[in-house]
Amino acid sequence: MALVVEQLLNGVQLGFVLFLMAAGLTLVFGVMGLINLAHGSLYMIGAFAAATVARESGSFALALVAAAVAAAAVGAVIEIVVMRRLYARDHLEQVLATFALILVLSEGTRLLFGSFPLYLNVPPALAGSVELPGGIVYSRYRLFLIAVGLAVALGLHLLIRHTRLGVRIRAGSNDREMIAALGVDISLLYTAVFAIGAALAGLAGALLGTLQSVQVGMGEPVLILAFVVVVIGGIGSIRGAFVAAILVGVTDTMGAFALPGAFEWLFGSREAAVIGTVLASMLVYVLMALVLIVRPSGLYGVARS
Repeated sequence: MALVVEQLLNGVQLGFVLFLMAAGLTLVFGVMGLINLAHGSLYMIGAFAAATVARESGSFALALVAAAVAAAAVGAVIEIVVMRRLYARDHLEQVLATFALILVLSEGTRLLFGSFPLYLNVPPALAGSVELPGGIVYSRYRLFLIAVGLAVALGLHLLIRHTRLGVRIRAGSNDREMIAALGVDISLLYTAVFAIGAALAGLAGALLGTLQSVQVGMGEPVLILAFVVVVIGGIGSIRGAFVAAILVGVTDTMGAFALPGAFEWLFGSREAAVIGTVLASMLVYVLMALVLIVRPSGLYGVARS
């Protein structure tokens, strides 16, 4: 039972990190109508910025700030230089352009940092484990990830619901022509939204960079799961992204934990365990298909005519 609870917590932790990625994606698509395949590259940039600053300064807190700032700055430049030319284009052209950005950013990162991976260590204050109620021993750093995810989710809720910028973001997602007619600078709003989404992706890269090596191309696997989260939660819905991220994180983690052993126990062979592992890797996509069958616009999405 302790192992099951530990895996559930791991799933929740993964869900909160996925939320950081998916929130940026759903903001950009909901407000700007833009499909951004390069979002995973911003995750990678945040991880590299954090690893570099942590190595030079020895401060993990400063590394997290650097990751968010670096990704936001790169995101703002990308929006001004590239994305503004894509808003009136169809989604196919957006996909092609942002795929090209993946190649440019990947090779640029490789040129700056080399082909060898960097490593971002867990700070001493967050190393080790803590004992939770029920005698469950769990990683202190993973609890920190859950706390950061909760804080960011609360901060986004307050931003979207209780600030002037949030009012403009919500209005822009519903009727961008009207708020432009009311005197809102749409270009500045779009740059701000894109930079916020990029900062969240960069922060996610820094947080997960301690659990894996920091290397070129590390953002694409996380981006795929983030797209699944956006589709399940409903495009443009922050609440949907939050709920779906937890569902996807728990489903992915518990599937990988339970299915191989269950298949081996049921069929009595190691080959059955391999089949269970393969099926576990498909679970999140099965979940997405089931949600779309019942609610084609996602859990909290608004059906579009």
